[in-house]
Amino acid sequence: MKILFAGCGDLGSRAGALLAAAHSCYGLRRQPQNLSGQIAPIAADMCSAEQMERVLAGGYDAVIATITPGTFSEAGYRASYLAAAEALHSAVEAVESPPKLIIWASSTSVYGDHLGDWVDESATPSAESFSGRILRQAEQVIAQLPCQSVIVRFSGIYGPGRTRLLDQVSSGIGRPVAPTQWSNRIHSDDCAAVFVHLINLQNSGVSLHNLYLASDCEPVTQHDLRRWLAARMGVSLQEPAVAPKASRRCSNSRLLDSGFRFTYPSFREGYSALLNDLK
Repeated sequence: MKILFAGCGDLGSRAGALLAAAHSCYGLRRQPQNLSGQIAPIAADMCSAEQMERVLAGGYDAVIATITPGTFSEAGYRASYLAAAEALHSAVEAVESPPKLIIWASSTSVYGDHLGDWVDESATPSAESFSGRILRQAEQVIAQLPCQSVIVRFSGIYGPGRTRLLDQVSSGIGRPVAPTQWSNRIHSDDCAAVFVHLINLQNSGVSLHNLYLASDCEPVTQHDLRRWLAARMGVSLQEPAVAPKASRRCSNSRLLDSGFRFTYPSFREGYSALLNDLK
């Protein structure tokens, strides 16, 4: 297959490295100079419909789109996620031979607050935050593409270079037992493996769902997760009161039923590997 990684950052680069042995992989970035030799670089702005049309005219079997906003703000999200979705939609409609499959990385933040209840692909998105609302708008644009599209909603991604929680725990920042705040997580290696899994299913002729929730197998409370990490890092925690946030537990049943298996099925395996790497 000829695969385009659009907005090819950390996750795209990881997935491309896994797929490059069997497929022709291309990485689209504004500045693609630092891509590995396994991924052919393409310099373009994913938020430009004109530039995306020129790129897609090269003919790709699949596009895997992973967006990184410039800022965590409403304007930043509109200028990245929504603009990229609209540009991609316009380009796909314009080219003579559109991709057979487009995979769009989104977030479980679109679900909003479900009061700690379980959510899966059938749950109604109800986000009130600007980020969740704009991500959902981008999803809706992608769902209207004139070709097969798959949206993957990732939960909180951690891994090499994504150590914000470890930094907080290292500084002694814990969370109280109440109110219960659920944490749903997935290691970046498993994120990349989800893309690989879906490409392999498509290549094997297996019918894909149009939506997958990608989160590990064990949601955990922020209190318990930080306590577990603190014990392994040898630090003491303060647990100041915090304002309640949107809370939910994410089910990955559809992904597991498709045959996917996690390298890091819970926070224990993932954070243990990350802590060992950091040592």
